Amino acid sequence: MTTTRRMLAPLRPAARVLTGSTYVLLGLDAVRAPGGRVEQAGPLLAAMRKWAPLPEDDELVVRGNAAVQVAAGTLLALGIAPRLSALALAGSLIPTTLAGHAYWTVEDPAARKMQRIQFHKNMAMIGGLLFAALDEP
Repeated sequence: MTTTRRMLAPLRPAARVLTGSTYVLLGLDAVRAPGGRVEQAGPLLAAMRKWAPLPEDDELVVRGNAAVQVAAGTLLALGIAPRLSALALAGSLIPTTLAGHAYWTVEDPAARKMQRIQFHKNMAMIGGLLFAALDEP
């Protein structure tokens, strides 16, 4: 191990905890109270059902996606199967982003701008998760 890698090694667990805990909190919120997320997810889920056998209950699918975030976020934070956990989180964030931040469908310029910012924030989160999946132990 090089000196640089040795010096940076303590950052790896901190990065996993900071990243994983975010998904645990977001997932718990969605599991407990899916609320408007179900309505937002409806059109995307209807389109996905043409290609994938998803349950008809949109709330169940939203809560299931949130449960994946809680479980994978916990595993990532604990450093258990971090690559698999990061990939599971990235996979769960794709439909979340498409359903929740479809800025191209928003008419109001201010709301469109906010949704575009949130969309690209989520894209950056997916990029970070892909880096975590590629991380060397």
